[in-house]
Amino acid sequence: MASAQSEVTAALAAWSAGDRGALSRVLPQIYDELRALAAQHLRKERPGHTLQATALVHEAFLRLSGRERVHVEARVQFFAVAAQAMRRVLVDHARRRQAEKRGGAEAPVPITEVAEAELAAAPQVDLLDVDDALVRLAALDPRQAEVVELRFFAGMEMAEIAAALEISESTVRREWRMARAWLRHQLSGSAPPTTQPG
Repeated sequence: MASAQSEVTAALAAWSAGDRGALSRVLPQIYDELRALAAQHLRKERPGHTLQATALVHEAFLRLSGRERVHVEARVQFFAVAAQAMRRVLVDHARRRQAEKRGGAEAPVPITEVAEAELAAAPQVDLLDVDDALVRLAALDPRQAEVVELRFFAGMEMAEIAAALEISESTVRREWRMARAWLRHQLSGSAPPTTQPG
């Protein structure tokens, strides 16, 4: 088990350093974890979503393997990057569906089984609204946006986020509280604050 873990770590480091084939070589060892991450993402989507966990893993994998440079020093950082890639796939999928409908409103996406349910002011939030709010948050405070992505989309615990971002757990908790309040305000349809979320 330890040798398999070190093999994964070495392959991820090689991929981070620019070896594009390294990710393909290690995929069989991390596939189950990626599929579980994809399933976690899809549980937050509307019922009957056309993407399945396997397809989401494959789409995210294609995006990851095509990236030029990714800074990943640890396994937890890789899964954070993978979660971000899956989010992008889902957002792009939602945008395509919306473009196809042209005139029909996109059905709201239920946000359930979220670690912090009070992130959203309402029980249903459109994925595109969440994405737009995160883009605005990243412009104001990139680290808070990263914390939200890792907590909300990757389902990471505070300690895992602290390790991935190389900050203290108390800083993660503070950033999460401020970002969550800012996002709740944004997603409730209130007038946007003009200052930084912190």
